[in-house]
Amino acid sequence: MKRFKSLYAPIALLLGLIGAVSFAPALAALLPSPEEVSGPSLLAAGLLVNKETIGNVFTALKTTFNNAFTAAPSVWQRIAMKVPSTTSQNDYAWLSKFPKMRKWIGDKAVKALEAAKYTIRNDDWEATVCVDRNDIEDDTLGIYLPQAQMAGESAKQLPDEIVFDLVNNSMTTACYDGQNFIDTDHPVRGADGVVGSVSNKGSKKLSCATQAAAQASLGAAEVAMMEFKDDEGRPLNVKPDVLLVPPALKATANALMTSERLEDGKVNPFKGTYEVVVDGRLTSKTAWFLLDTKKPVKPFVYQVRKEPVFVQQTDPQADDVFNRKEFKFGAEARAAGGYGFWQLAYGSDGTVD
Repeated sequence: MKRFKSLYAPIALLLGLIGAVSFAPALAALLPSPEEVSGPSLLAAGLLVNKETIGNVFTALKTTFNNAFTAAPSVWQRIAMKVPSTTSQNDYAWLSKFPKMRKWIGDKAVKALEAAKYTIRNDDWEATVCVDRNDIEDDTLGIYLPQAQMAGESAKQLPDEIVFDLVNNSMTTACYDGQNFIDTDHPVRGADGVVGSVSNKGSKKLSCATQAAAQASLGAAEVAMMEFKDDEGRPLNVKPDVLLVPPALKATANALMTSERLEDGKVNPFKGTYEVVVDGRLTSKTAWFLLDTKKPVKPFVYQVRKEPVFVQQTDPQADDVFNRKEFKFGAEARAAGGYGFWQLAYGSDGTVD
């Protein structure tokens, strides 16, 4: 079961120690007073620990989790499509044959699915925090609220983690046609029935130094994408709209999109042509990507079987509580990622000037 990457317990513990005093009054308001508690309970320094008290504690944690989940930023929707899943996996064989309108002469031309399969299997994801029973008894629960916040933020950003992992591995991981999603030799059958190779991968460094360098990098990517054709030799009408870059290329990408002239003083032909998306989860400092995100099928797929949800284990009779004094809360999800049409993306590793 995979961990939510942004849940860092040591940091949360430090934040909790700092914020415990400020969180305590808000949490105390949700807890019953000794006079309000009925039934068997454990009298502690600050709280009577019983089923009602534990329920109120975890209600506060869940509220904190949900608020952080709602407020957390997320950008994956800009470059990926969400695909619901109702089983353990989804089959994307349909990506190999996408129908396009043609003049109806004679019988209809039915697009048959290729024999090769492209399947995305859902993974299990979780982030779990233990709550020591002593902390409930001692009324020191403020240390857990920051952890609930971080769990909520991590759960909200799970799709981002999945999608940007796809981007980072796009030059080494196969898509529906058996080739790497970003590759130099995607097999495409032409109108004459002959299978040829088509590339959506480059090696030029993204550059705004000269007009020639800009044309050789971003210009070459633009031309390649707009010339992609279907298996009947007709243009796919690909129109890139997003320039995706790591932080190291933010200044270059913004200069290409905003400057009237390039560094050599010549007119910048790319001003205002693409939206720049910058994300620190891109691991390469030199790789950049040009994407078409306007079509119904986007370059990347976020497949979700179960949305991230808050979960808790609060039974005082549970083995974990009896043996280790531990209650638990956290998040669970079932989801996975995959690749859509490679024709909607162009990537360069940026290794050549």
